[in-house]
Amino acid sequence: MNILFLLLGVITLNTPKTTLVLQAEPGKELKVVEYGARLTAEETESLSSAGYDARDLYTAYGLKTYEEPAIAMIQPDGNATLDLAVTAVECVDWEGGKLLTVTSRDRHYPVEVKNFFKTYDAADMIGTWTRITNAYTPTRKDKQTIILTKYASGELQLRYEDVWVTTFYGGWGNECRIVEAPLTYGYRSVKNVDGTRNSQLAHAEVMISLDGKGRENEGRVIGAALCWGGDYELTFYTENKPVHTFIAGICPDNAPYYLDGGCSLVTPELAYTWSDEGMSGVSRNFHRWGRKYRMAHGDCERKILLNSWEGVDLAVNEPVMNEMMDDFAAMGGELFVMDDGWFGNKYHRDTDSYALGDWQPDVRKLPGGIASLVRSATDKGLSFGIWIEPEMVNVGSELYEKHPDWVLKAEHRDQLYGRGGTQLILDMANPEVQDFVFSVVDDIMSQNPDIDYIKWDSNMSVREHGSQCLEHQTHQNIAYWKGFEATLERIRAKYPDVTLQNCASGGGRINWGIMNWFDEFWLSDNTDAFQRVYMQWGASYFYPAIATACHVSDVPSHAIRKFTSLKYRVDVAMSGRFGIELLPSRLSEEERAFVTRAIEQYKEIRPVVQFGDIYRLVSPYEDKGCASLMYVSEDKSDAVFYWYRMVCLYSQKFPRFRMQGLDPDRNYLVTELNQMERRKLPYDGKVFSGRFLMEHGLEPVRTYLDLDDQERTDWCSRVIRLTAQ
Repeated sequence: MNILFLLLGVITLNTPKTTLVLQAEPGKELKVVEYGARLTAEETESLSSAGYDARDLYTAYGLKTYEEPAIAMIQPDGNATLDLAVTAVECVDWEGGKLLTVTSRDRHYPVEVKNFFKTYDAADMIGTWTRITNAYTPTRKDKQTIILTKYASGELQLRYEDVWVTTFYGGWGNECRIVEAPLTYGYRSVKNVDGTRNSQLAHAEVMISLDGKGRENEGRVIGAALCWGGDYELTFYTENKPVHTFIAGICPDNAPYYLDGGCSLVTPELAYTWSDEGMSGVSRNFHRWGRKYRMAHGDCERKILLNSWEGVDLAVNEPVMNEMMDDFAAMGGELFVMDDGWFGNKYHRDTDSYALGDWQPDVRKLPGGIASLVRSATDKGLSFGIWIEPEMVNVGSELYEKHPDWVLKAEHRDQLYGRGGTQLILDMANPEVQDFVFSVVDDIMSQNPDIDYIKWDSNMSVREHGSQCLEHQTHQNIAYWKGFEATLERIRAKYPDVTLQNCASGGGRINWGIMNWFDEFWLSDNTDAFQRVYMQWGASYFYPAIATACHVSDVPSHAIRKFTSLKYRVDVAMSGRFGIELLPSRLSEEERAFVTRAIEQYKEIRPVVQFGDIYRLVSPYEDKGCASLMYVSEDKSDAVFYWYRMVCLYSQKFPRFRMQGLDPDRNYLVTELNQMERRKLPYDGKVFSGRFLMEHGLEPVRTYLDLDDQERTDWCSRVIRLTAQ
């Protein structure tokens, strides 16, 4: 059994490789004893004699004001304390594991808190969240309102040792960068208050290395992710105790939540896992969990696409779209996506200052409408996709003229604008707005049922605090996202098969909280291959390759005007969901042939890249002049290894290509992909044992071999396939 109820209310919750030991003794506070490697029943019973103490698992404010709380509230009579005691424990099976519910109530006031713990056995993951209920009975004159001032999803206690934390930072064009630091005394916080884009500047995920600075393939590591699309706060608190406390939840800043009698608030899930195989081990667990339990269509291969944005920007028109589709179909492509610029009639989308909200085809640009392009794509053997930004509106739009009351706006204040000086955010807390956003998708799909893909963008942060429909203005953050989730739920119920890409000024919404409804995300508007190595590395800590859109773009790069070789750009993009982001007609004959071969080869390795286990080998942050990673199929019969040169110094030394995750007792054929030189690598076409490849490895080739001078570049890269013989 996965759960044992022992003496003194001790509960053991197991996954195949991990154990969470709780203490839920009736009449006392919920506590945690241990979380880590799988324990036997006998080992669990010995924890007490080994000196393991039970510690608070969901700390309540008021009677322990010296500790950081996970929950805090003000009672209707003004009392600011909470005193919770366990009243019930229930455990039920679900198809992927166990669901444990621990119910606690205040010893005096009618307040109930349910802490949920859900195991995902196939991924060694645990999810936790809470339901906070005001059990007062409202009267005709009094709603008996409780004011929640903190409402975290969960709490972890980490033994005070040599603990390091990996967090993520960035900005537009430089998303998903990593920073590592030891966990010391005091407070450390990761916070986002953007309102609509919660991952561009920071991420709601952390890696916690328990054996010093994190290593990729060895050492004990905990990974945790708050699954929430809105503002959040992750806090580490360390004082004079033998533990670090980690608390994660919705950011409560300026957001007290008014909970009337008889009402409840459910917090988002905090998902976490433990591995003794380093940070890559944690990543493999999150990737399996995401593909199987969390993301839309996680078991379906993603198509190779061409997106129109960097090729033509807003200059969309029917002839150019058809030309791009013709070229891409001839190259072996599978999906064409028409990006921004296709809509608006009274106000035309010729600049980004107009037409958001008016989701009708611009008859000047698309005289045949969307339907004509969908038919054309089908005739060419392609699927068709389209770009929308349905949560946003421009002042220069018919929608805003009709519904200025639908936007976020603070009362008695001048309106604040975003992108282009005219962009505003529709208030997703408003049921009428939810209906409208649903209708944007519904109208496009019902009129064009063969559309296969929708890119959903969001290019503005919340600039001002103000909803024109809410009674409690402090509910704006939660109400926006609850409305967003409800709308996506309606869309998915009616259109379960369409692929949805999550985009927000690039990588502004990389969060498991919204991936229930999305198939993938756009990592960054910066498609420069060199910077993408860093960003894709960071994204891979918690997100699988199948979810990470990686495109080959033109040079100089669209965002930062940088030059890298076509091979380097292709090799970097092929480590994620592969795609193209350029005008194919600009490619030379040789370049087009190279990309065509790359598309063909990616189709061959797509299963192992999109569904395989990741092993990060040499980090670009390690100052070794290179970066390398690989994917290995579940049965270890197929693998793909990637290597990128990151430093262009004369006589730079590089480590050998040492692999991970292979079967040591099997032999593997080495084949270089995207080969461009006249002279092959010395090991191309040779066979080596898995043991040799992991323990000894292959010598790196520091530059390209046998190329004409004009084709040489410092930005050397290699993609190697390993096939079991």
